[in-house]
Amino acid sequence: MEETEDFVGQEPHPVDDDLFKEPMKKRRRSDRDQRFRAFPSVEQSALKEYEKLESRTRRVLSNTYQKLIQSVFLDDSIPNGVKYLILLTLIEKPSLDPIYIGLFGSTGAGKSSLINAIIQQAMFLPVSGESICTSCIVQVRSGCCEQYEAKIHLLSDQEWKEELKTLTKLLHRTEELGGEEVDAWDRDEAMEEAIWKLQILYGNGAEKKNYEELLRAKPKGKIPTSRIITLKAEEAGELSVKLDPYIRTKRRDWHGESAETQIWPLIKHVEVTLPKSELIPEGVVLVDIPGTGDFNSKRDEMWKKTIDKCSVIWVISDIERVSGGRAHEDLLNESIKACQRGFCRDIALVVTKTDKLHLPEYLRERKVGNQAIQSQREAVLERNEMIKIQRNRILKEKLKRKLPADCKVLEASNLVYTVSAQEYWQQALLTEEETEIPKLREYIRKRLLDKKRRMVTKYVTEAFGLLLLTDSFSCTDNLPNEYLHMSGLRGFVEEKIQLLEKAIDQCFAPIVQPLQEGVRNARTSYRRILGACLVRSRGNQGFHQTLKAVCLKNGIYASRTLARIDLNAAITQPIYDQIDPVFGGIFRAGTPTNSALMPHIDAFKHSLQEKMMEIGIRNGWKHDSYKKSFLIQEISAILGGLEEHILRKKRKIYESLTTSVQNDLKPCYEEAAQITGKKACERMKDIIRRGVDRQVAEGMFERAQERMQHQFQQLKNGITEKVKGSIATMLTLASSQGDGLYKELADVKSEYKEMEKLHRSLREVAENAVLRQGMQDFLLRMSPSKAGPPRT
Repeated sequence: MEETEDFVGQEPHPVDDDLFKEPMKKRRRSDRDQRFRAFPSVEQSALKEYEKLESRTRRVLSNTYQKLIQSVFLDDSIPNGVKYLILLTLIEKPSLDPIYIGLFGSTGAGKSSLINAIIQQAMFLPVSGESICTSCIVQVRSGCCEQYEAKIHLLSDQEWKEELKTLTKLLHRTEELGGEEVDAWDRDEAMEEAIWKLQILYGNGAEKKNYEELLRAKPKGKIPTSRIITLKAEEAGELSVKLDPYIRTKRRDWHGESAETQIWPLIKHVEVTLPKSELIPEGVVLVDIPGTGDFNSKRDEMWKKTIDKCSVIWVISDIERVSGGRAHEDLLNESIKACQRGFCRDIALVVTKTDKLHLPEYLRERKVGNQAIQSQREAVLERNEMIKIQRNRILKEKLKRKLPADCKVLEASNLVYTVSAQEYWQQALLTEEETEIPKLREYIRKRLLDKKRRMVTKYVTEAFGLLLLTDSFSCTDNLPNEYLHMSGLRGFVEEKIQLLEKAIDQCFAPIVQPLQEGVRNARTSYRRILGACLVRSRGNQGFHQTLKAVCLKNGIYASRTLARIDLNAAITQPIYDQIDPVFGGIFRAGTPTNSALMPHIDAFKHSLQEKMMEIGIRNGWKHDSYKKSFLIQEISAILGGLEEHILRKKRKIYESLTTSVQNDLKPCYEEAAQITGKKACERMKDIIRRGVDRQVAEGMFERAQERMQHQFQQLKNGITEKVKGSIATMLTLASSQGDGLYKELADVKSEYKEMEKLHRSLREVAENAVLRQGMQDFLLRMSPSKAGPPRT
């Protein structure tokens, strides 16, 4: 598809009305229009056109699939490669992968309040207070359903048994403890959490039972065999009341729990679906992510995977905590890691509760400007603007240290939002616009519109290539004789694959030196880092069971209320500090460089397309758009899936350092976890220190480096194997046409012509969208300001 900027200033093309007639069994027009209620009229028009393009393309592919399915399945003479390209690629694809926006923050930061404001449902999700907080990952989306619906997913029976075993180990008390030791015992957070979970699920006294006894015990709450609880309601408030007990965590001394709260420890995550929304478009998922993970291995793994699948992360911090504190920095660092290992492309800091300000104190400390502050409102707006400027600069500097210089997130002019959910509802001090809730909604809409445009463009283009390919199977005279003799082209492809392998090696080479430097830094600093992790301000009192929990989980302890402890990540951090900018550079898209992987793959694709075009031109294809499009689309379809394959492997590569260290230290963690009796905490620390010293002396960090480099090598092998296999299939298909292997397939010429028409219309839709946006921007510039006094 050509760039749309060239079309500004032209008259809109009248998009063919006949092209966009609704296919049979489509949703009613009114239903479809309701899906776009969250968008202004200009964006609605573009979305409707893209929606029509997608639905017509899907219908063409469905018709083609139905025509071919019988002959392809029943005719054994058709090669498997043909079946692969025709059948598997014609199976219906999902309309649009959701955009996951992760709200990542500590308890009490205001994540739930922010979601409530964005979806225009006050108190829909429980708001953290003195006695309550959201206890699990909660996903909120809008859909085509007529009711409000929630699905509560529970741990499987096996997953709970694994956690139960760990909890009982954590609570095990040896009889060797004397009375003095028991008196000195200060129950820490890990132990309190374990006791609380067992008491909620099995009743008082459950913490005194062993694993086998608890396996035989019957939980107090009713557990469905499907391990999914579905709730439905006509109104938001009704569903909120039903959902409330499942996602609230109350104080441990609160004794009025309902039947629903009695299964809280089993809840894995919750999915909430709203009816068609005027504010949140279908295709967007807002995810309330607890800030530190979870003690349960499956929930903790889901916590990490949820962060990694978010394409946008909003780090949520209230106004009183944003200027410091370990929790805020930990969350920010985890978000930046998501850019390295996951799908995240945008990070923003959302500062909440920005209506809070003590005016006398602010005026006393105020250091900016000479203009007098006349009101609380003026002070809040001034302070918020200062926070934006200050935190935007700090965040950009931090991102620059960790990410490549040309990373897209660094191009954003503003990475900080100052919001107030309370003022959004009350508007006592601030207008609705000044609360910046509408600005976040606009951000969500633009992300979805851009993704829809890119998805439909790719989908229609690939579908057009598939129809070209399919139609060519039935007519061997469509392709020139030289295309049927592939020996020269095969040699060219083999040569280009060798060059691609060298280019990939060139991409991965810059990581070696930072890895080596990081390993040297880790060797010199690990004792200091480990010592800091094993020290608590109150000494060993209250830390024994937390340390035991760390060891039971191989160096990691995730609490809902305390900072996450990860010994493996801590002692490997000096390596990550060195490799982060280089690692991000390898997997970035954009301007081709020696260290960026995807541009090399794109260059390989273009060189192959150019070679095929060269063959075509020599055989008189210069003005034959049919054959030219066939070749271009065929190569694009073959290589189109590599980027997703690479992104999936990226996480495993990035985490290979901590995984390697964790595996090497597992024996010392297991040994430390068995320690009981007097001075157990010091003895556990000593085992950990000696175990780490021993592993470092035996080359633990060097092994981690080797394993990461091995993961890079495996990625290279995977890429080249996929390319070789796919190109070999393509060349076999092309040469098979001359060998008479194909019997005549069903005629798909009418589908091809319709798909060709749809493909042409992509340009028309893009032109119209650009012109509409230009007109909207012009009208906004010419219109008077909307500013006005706040409501009193």
